[in-house]
Amino acid sequence: MTARRLPHATKLRGALNDEVHARPPEPLTAPARISYLVMLCDRAQRDESANMIAEFARFHDVKPPAEGGSHLRVDVGAFRLRWERHSEFVRYTFIVPDAPDGPDPFGATALDAVPADWVAALPGEMLVAAHLLLLPERAGPHEPPEIADTMFSGTLLVGSSVVDGVANAYTDFRIHQDRFSRFLVHDRSTTPAQAGRIVQQLLEIETYRMLSLLALPVARALAPVLDQQERELSAIMAALVNAGETDEPGLLDRLTRLAVAIDSRNAGSQFRFSAAAAYDDLVQRRIRDLREDRIYGVQTFREFTERRLAPAMATIRATSARQSSLSAQVARATQLLSTRVDITREQQTHTLLEQMNQRVKLQLRLQSTVESLSVAAITYYVVSLIGHAAEGLADVGLPVRPPLAMAVAIPVVAGLLALGLRRVHHMVARLE
Repeated sequence: MTARRLPHATKLRGALNDEVHARPPEPLTAPARISYLVMLCDRAQRDESANMIAEFARFHDVKPPAEGGSHLRVDVGAFRLRWERHSEFVRYTFIVPDAPDGPDPFGATALDAVPADWVAALPGEMLVAAHLLLLPERAGPHEPPEIADTMFSGTLLVGSSVVDGVANAYTDFRIHQDRFSRFLVHDRSTTPAQAGRIVQQLLEIETYRMLSLLALPVARALAPVLDQQERELSAIMAALVNAGETDEPGLLDRLTRLAVAIDSRNAGSQFRFSAAAAYDDLVQRRIRDLREDRIYGVQTFREFTERRLAPAMATIRATSARQSSLSAQVARATQLLSTRVDITREQQTHTLLEQMNQRVKLQLRLQSTVESLSVAAITYYVVSLIGHAAEGLADVGLPVRPPLAMAVAIPVVAGLLALGLRRVHHMVARLE
């Protein structure tokens, strides 16, 4: 068939299409031992993890992940390794396809097959460490009380029949003496793909549960700070009711400082609160995907999260809402006080302009007085000049009487000067 010519495709098409196929579940067959680590990492530590995985792959003659890649599956014989890089954590899954030996089912783990020095050198801070056993249905104890005593140190179990009864899953959500939490899956009739999905969902429930709870210490630490800031806002608002003009700038300064303190803490915590909500949503989705049926006498995964995780998430959401509300209240109070300050300044400016207007009027009156005096003075000097001119003409024999000439000149000169000043005033008025 002849290939059809198509329009130019965006460079992102392949990456976007492959995103829905990224990180598929690892096909598993019972029995299997699985060890799982989640490391909180910053950007540099995530890059360091990628470099370690690339070296590990090259050492075992396996193709390393592509530059900037976030996923690798490696089978080195003694164990299989699954590496995944996420936005703020990196997770490692080690799989050994055999049954545990000895009386303690969790005494031998998949991590025993991995070089201890290499595991100890993993970058970041460990958030989740779990061992999971995938066993055939009748391998080992299969009644909940016996499972709890044999595998979980007698603690209270959480578990259910999952995915329409193809497997039973158990945990206690506790960290045991070996610093690992424990999961048990009894395979009743799963396919390898189903078993892989069940194991992935269980481990992701633990991962996202812990990630969502990272916001709880932040919320608890914020509580006394928010108490103090709410008291400060209440005090400012009470003072604002009876505040005078001289008090307003000081109150505005206090409000501004309070707003800066709230916004700086909000910027530092908002990401953690938003991430907690997203991770909690993932926990609920993974639990729904398990499609649980109750095992008599055992608390289900949904019940556990509703009773234990839900209150913590409610605290986180309430703290986030409280912080946002406080920020909005301070913003409104600041806007209100700023408006009052602006009105006060406008009134002060209006008063100042009125005073300036009075001064200008007074200056105009003084100027008019000065101009009147100026007309008299100029008239005097001009008439004097006319008198001197008349005396000179009389001396040469012309019939001119100086006193009479000066008397006649006075009204003429004064009138002309007054008329000239009037025209100047009219010209200035038109320019205004």
